[in-house]
Amino acid sequence: MKIDILAAGNLRAGPHYDLAADYQKRITTPLSITEITSKHRDEKAMQRDEHQKLEAALKDGAFIIALDERGKTLSSPQFADIIDRCRNNGTAHMQFIIGGANGLSREIRSRANLLLSFGAQTWPHKLARVMLLEQIYRAQQILAGHPYHK
Repeated sequence: MKIDILAAGNLRAGPHYDLAADYQKRITTPLSITEITSKHRDEKAMQRDEHQKLEAALKDGAFIIALDERGKTLSSPQFADIIDRCRNNGTAHMQFIIGGANGLSREIRSRANLLLSFGAQTWPHKLARVMLLEQIYRAQQILAGHPYHK
């Protein structure tokens, strides 16, 4: 199975970048990160532009999980179970979407198989990316029976 993270915004050198790179190196499943950026400053134009770029990056047949504050909160074992079920059901591709400052469009949210929330708080996209990578790594360790998850 292949995992894609489609993330609004760039992650530049610094502590967030270093953490993301560290978790990305630990993940054994093929993983790619596509950064979606917009040159627009107007909120509506920026969201439209991000929407178009995200739509173009979505793969037919992929299991899509969009990070969204209205989404479902899951424990780490529940998150690992979703990845395990996808893998066992022959899902070849999982795609995670992290929106920008203006959130995800209704159309993108409706394409998702699951809306996932990291809690009631709003997280900057840089932290959300690190948190997502850590949870993917944690799921890998849970599924392998490794004691990383205590």
